[in-house]
Amino acid sequence: MRFKTFVLYTSLLAVVLCIGFSISIYLSLADITYLKNHNPKITALMQFRKEQAETRGKEYTIRQNWVSFQTIPDLLKKAVRISEDASFYDHKGIDYEELKASIKKNFEKGTLVRGGSTITQQLAKNLFLSPEKSFLRKIREYFIAKRLEDELSKDRIFNLYLNVIELGPGIFGVEAASQYYFNKSVQDLNIEEIVRLTAIIPRPLTVSPIKESKWLEWRVEWIFHKMKLYKYID
Repeated sequence: MRFKTFVLYTSLLAVVLCIGFSISIYLSLADITYLKNHNPKITALMQFRKEQAETRGKEYTIRQNWVSFQTIPDLLKKAVRISEDASFYDHKGIDYEELKASIKKNFEKGTLVRGGSTITQQLAKNLFLSPEKSFLRKIREYFIAKRLEDELSKDRIFNLYLNVIELGPGIFGVEAASQYYFNKSVQDLNIEEIVRLTAIIPRPLTVSPIKESKWLEWRVEWIFHKMKLYKYID
């Protein structure tokens, strides 16, 4: 009887602590209402990369050019969605099926090896958090993503994401990346350029869309296959 009582009180204490911990994290989150009508001048990831370079005694130039959602080709938006978050317009910031698979994989490996992040979660991380892999950061990312979904429209979230995403050393956003790699605006990219640019999203600091590699070749073929599967191209 005493053991059952101990287990019960221990379980209740754990629940109370978890709730209190979650509330404290939620209350400490940054206000994001300004993002409805204003573009951030700098993101947490940009600042992190800049400080990284400074500690190494190197200069760091940020390339970024904001463009409207309408300016970005629909085919690029589709390529990004099917490769990064196919159910973006259907979920509320968190893809719980992908999250369950991610948690299972991470527990099996005993470390964070799979992210399972949606576009909204990636935006939350880029805007407000560091790229470090930790369970605390993932919890903060979760709450920020939920707040982004509550305050902003899906198109606004997607537009912010496409304008701040890291696509190379010091290169942020699809417009700056298009001009840097292909010497043209994002609205003028052809299909292959769109797919190549999309392909480097998981590895923006080690892979270039204009330099051949086996990984890039595989990734490009995979995205083309997905686009055909979704009938975005014939």
